[in-house]
Amino acid sequence: MAYRNIRVDVSESIATLTIDRPSVKNALDLETVQECHRALDELAGDAEAGVLIVTGAGESAFVSGADINDIKARGTADGLAAINSSLFAKVDRFPRPTIAAINGFALGGGCELALACDIRVASETAKFGQPELGLGIIPGAGATQRLPRVVGLGWAKHLILTGEIIDAKAALDIGLVTAVMPAAQLQVRARELARRILRQGPLAARLAKLSLNASARVDLDSGLLIETLAQAICYASEDKQEGTAAFLAKRKPKFSGR
Repeated sequence: MAYRNIRVDVSESIATLTIDRPSVKNALDLETVQECHRALDELAGDAEAGVLIVTGAGESAFVSGADINDIKARGTADGLAAINSSLFAKVDRFPRPTIAAINGFALGGGCELALACDIRVASETAKFGQPELGLGIIPGAGATQRLPRVVGLGWAKHLILTGEIIDAKAALDIGLVTAVMPAAQLQVRARELARRILRQGPLAARLAKLSLNASARVDLDSGLLIETLAQAICYASEDKQEGTAAFLAKRKPKFSGR
């Protein structure tokens, strides 16, 4: 599928979706959002894509936010349409594990996109922030909900209410990212993490993600029920038979995802 504002690649079972609008620091406009929707739908149906890495073109920006020209033109109906929020929900619900490789500015919608991914790693030059209040709007694509779940309510209020932009070290300190490295090593590290995930049982990884996501949405008893049902599916799978047999035989498992 041809795209103007993004690039999609699948190699070694690792899919990479790159936001590619360097002239505007990879800001998200409506066309880019629509292209991302199409790419995610295509990748979700691609059995070869076992892990998804989301990143930005160049080294100066992951995604610098929503395109301000788009924001300026939006009205109430656009807000209710949840344009960016629906995209990030699709990232959140993507059936395989996702990694945000954050290579520069991740502001506003860029930070919200990173929050929708399962794992976040950053280059030393990365910057994070939710500056929306300075435009007279709120973070409306998930930050008021996902950010507190990742860094705690106190830090979420601090970042959103002050609009402060923090560097990669501060992001690591508060748990917004799990690793920081030189820019030249970012994609290498992201692919190392992806390969580590690919060594796990793919069905188990998918069900573990589903169960973990449920922990932020349901009460404890409901979450434990989801976990129990997920484990029951795993117990009946070919992957469980292969994984346990490989362990006992002291060999590497050959998972099928079934």
